[in-house]
Amino acid sequence: MSAQPTVKRSRALAAESKPLQKGQQTKAAIVDAALGLATQIGLEGLSIGALAEVMQMSKSGVFAHFGSREELQISVVREYHTRFEEEVFYPAMSAPRGLPRLRALFDNWMKRTSVELDSGCIYISGAVEFDDRPGPVRDALASSVSTWLTAMARAIELAVEEGHLRADTDAHQMRFEIHSLILALHYEARFLRTPDSLNRAVTAFEGIVQRYSTAPGEPDATPRQTARALRAAL
Repeated sequence: MSAQPTVKRSRALAAESKPLQKGQQTKAAIVDAALGLATQIGLEGLSIGALAEVMQMSKSGVFAHFGSREELQISVVREYHTRFEEEVFYPAMSAPRGLPRLRALFDNWMKRTSVELDSGCIYISGAVEFDDRPGPVRDALASSVSTWLTAMARAIELAVEEGHLRADTDAHQMRFEIHSLILALHYEARFLRTPDSLNRAVTAFEGIVQRYSTAPGEPDATPRQTARALRAAL
């Protein structure tokens, strides 16, 4: 059989893939711009028109990639979640199981939070916007947050299994307390502009760890070093 039809088909497929790749790149650029807008004005502030202006595209051009404002908002939530995992979750997986990994998760979370004090957190602003509004956007937000909190609870359970935390530790209670620190930090530092909020959050985390630890004593130096590094970065 002649190879010519195969060559022609390969060329045709290659030609078809180029527009697809360009389209994917354009969509990724739109989502990136939308995420930047959403951190400043919230998910509810997003509109096809505003995004088209930022991207210097037509409204129909932006609409063609998403189809609706709701789909655009969900894409932004998913992109935010992906970046959150890349910056907070995955780097911590290289730390040893147990308390070192839990500390790494918190440290990474604090570093991201310190940056978001100037821009805003989609998880927090989205919860305010969609807490009483059922629908796909709220579902996407809730799913993303639940996934992260489940991972934090699992890290606590591993610390118990490794003997770093007491056997009677309630992982969900400890996770709740850690999550509360981040929420309080956003409120204190971003809204009230309370001085030294970062250091207080780190100190509070260490207090939680010591309360559940199997070897309470002198606090680990890592949180204090993290606080100093965060303050220097701001």
